[in-house]
Amino acid sequence: MRIRLLAWAAALAPLSLVAQGRLVPRDCAPPPACRPDAECGRPMVLPCANPLSRTQSTVKVALGDRVLRWEVTETFVNRGPRVAEADYIFPLPAGAAFEDLKLSINGELVAGETMSADKARGIYEEIVRRQRDPALVEWMGSGLLRTRIFPIAPGEEKKVVVRYQSVATREGDALRVDYRRGSDPNAGTARPVEPATRGGEREEWTAFTLIYQRDGRYGEPYSPTHTLRTRDEGRTRAVEARGSASEVAVLLPLRHADAASINVLTHAPSDDPRGFALFTVSPPSTPRRTLPRDVTFVVDVSGSMQGSKIQQAREAGRALLASLRPEDRFRIVDFSTDVRTFRDGFTPATAANLREGRRYLDGLRAEGSTNISGALEAALSERTDGERLPLVVFVTDGEPTVGERNADRIAALAGTRRGQARVFAIGVSAQVNAGLIEQLAVEGRGTAHFVRDDESVERTVALLASRLNAPVLTDVRLTVDGVRLAQVLPSGTMDLFAGQDLVVLARYSGSGSARVRVTGSSVDGPVTWSTTARFVEDDRRNPFVARLWAAQRIGWLAADKRRNGGSRELDQEIRSLGERYGIPTEFSSYLVVEPGMQVASRDSTRPVNVTPMVRDAMVGATSAGGRGSAPAAAPPMASNEMRFEAARAAAKQRELTSAAELDDSERRADRRRVDGRLFTLANGVWTDVRWTPKLRLVTVKPYSAAYFALVQRIDQLAAPFALGDRVIVAGRAVAIELSPTGAERLAPEALATIVRDW
Repeated sequence: MRIRLLAWAAALAPLSLVAQGRLVPRDCAPPPACRPDAECGRPMVLPCANPLSRTQSTVKVALGDRVLRWEVTETFVNRGPRVAEADYIFPLPAGAAFEDLKLSINGELVAGETMSADKARGIYEEIVRRQRDPALVEWMGSGLLRTRIFPIAPGEEKKVVVRYQSVATREGDALRVDYRRGSDPNAGTARPVEPATRGGEREEWTAFTLIYQRDGRYGEPYSPTHTLRTRDEGRTRAVEARGSASEVAVLLPLRHADAASINVLTHAPSDDPRGFALFTVSPPSTPRRTLPRDVTFVVDVSGSMQGSKIQQAREAGRALLASLRPEDRFRIVDFSTDVRTFRDGFTPATAANLREGRRYLDGLRAEGSTNISGALEAALSERTDGERLPLVVFVTDGEPTVGERNADRIAALAGTRRGQARVFAIGVSAQVNAGLIEQLAVEGRGTAHFVRDDESVERTVALLASRLNAPVLTDVRLTVDGVRLAQVLPSGTMDLFAGQDLVVLARYSGSGSARVRVTGSSVDGPVTWSTTARFVEDDRRNPFVARLWAAQRIGWLAADKRRNGGSRELDQEIRSLGERYGIPTEFSSYLVVEPGMQVASRDSTRPVNVTPMVRDAMVGATSAGGRGSAPAAAPPMASNEMRFEAARAAAKQRELTSAAELDDSERRADRRRVDGRLFTLANGVWTDVRWTPKLRLVTVKPYSAAYFALVQRIDQLAAPFALGDRVIVAGRAVAIELSPTGAERLAPEALATIVRDW
């Protein structure tokens, strides 16, 4: 078995991410000279199908003293009827320790050999041309490991293990670990469980795990791309990334004794005058005294809460009481037609008082009307001193029917009377006034949560209580000296809780080194933390930062629209953000229709079953008119169900801190997201949604000299070109199209002009 390590880092700019390996089948055997269904002497040429597919990919990364020790295990299976042989190709990250690189195939460990950059480039380009495999194109620029694997019998699996070392990069006050799945057409989503079956065959899945020592040097890991689950085993911590995004990024804060870890990720696309920034603030390693809390649980016990709802409300109150610490205080306010309280004023959270509070909750009965304004006034009537953080958790399932009934005036009440309190509103069932719940949270500087009838109120309250358990800083502000921030999300002041990261997203203008400052109030007085970060002018890394910012921005715009009504400018901004970043909005129904769902045409009279969110999106898309047109007359009032789902979706968008929580457009057969760009498939062409007919269009032939020249001069093209042979990618003043009829060569001056206009 012979292995060749293809290293051309000197010839091409290296990539910073790792990608999965791939099996490239060897040439198919030539067809027979004569077939019954072909003229003798003119053999039928049959297509060469790839019978080899990946069934599993497991990535384990061990961190020790800034060195990452990688072990990538991949399993392939031959699904064809004949024995197959293939080349295994694995791209390597920049800075990998090539001298320590080993390849293990079925237990046999073999070292590699290197070849010159020119020879490596020639072999690589020949593989691309011969296989016509666009998935290989995105690997242009990396070091490459290649070996021949054979034979693979029908139904047989081959396991490949690649081990190497690299140095963990530092991003501000955190270590960063990256991994990238290739665009293999067989690639599936990252799942932490056994692969599912589809048509009797196992689907490919990817598991990514980071392992490091729990020695106090690191804070809580955070990922802007995936959901993380941690597992502690003695002095070792394993962090598992879950999500379907192709790029995995994990940040591990470097703890300081008396200051927070501040990290900044930037994304600055060349076609946008402003960049995007993601700030994460992790609490210091030395435990800071946390603020005691005054927690008020407000629960609706009107007649509509009868049955399972009132029981869930009792359990939700118990979950909130269970989160209290000895230094905290609490109140219970229950309301129907009248408003009642557990005791006058706040009650210390002693064991005896908590027992009495649970007994009070057990005695709640559902009857009467819904006096939301009276309950809110009672909840905000008790003031606390500056050394306590007042929190109000408000649970209701209906419309106000007693007292003030105007939702806007009730929400305004929360803004004017809350003082230092934060109001967290929870709407139960689709019959709740979703707009009121949303505005209570916005005006009360809290968050909105929406729970359907078949979901657990107790679980929602328990999760919220765990998040709000130990406040470290309140009234936190983030400022930057050296660049200008705009459209900061969330806006205004924030709170930082122990064991959690504070995540802030913003647009920025300017570039260079800048000072990032975080200020806030603690139980010991004012606090200031700071660090130096570099804001780049043109950098396509971290495209997930732009998408996260856009998702939160849409969530806030949607809430503003429901409160103040829409406008041409607001609707256009929501529509533009949704289309560009592939985010569900009321104007982008194609993003919320589930895969495989059939939707009737306009002239169809057959009923079609779609989810409430889909119906709401379709109403919005219909009312918006065509692209760029003025909004049409407002559609008929949407049902409670539609309003509930729209407000619920917007609330989730406002809280997004990881791209794993976004609906993944890559799952749609006609949608692909590549390096922050959204492509749609129409008439066999993958088209960048940023493309407009105003851009000058340059057409080149796939895998030609012109094709490779463009990939080598414009690094943003490699990943989009991996979509296929028919692609349109938009730049600043020029768009590049792949087409079989395109140019095969470009004159030097023409190439220079394209690069300039890109």
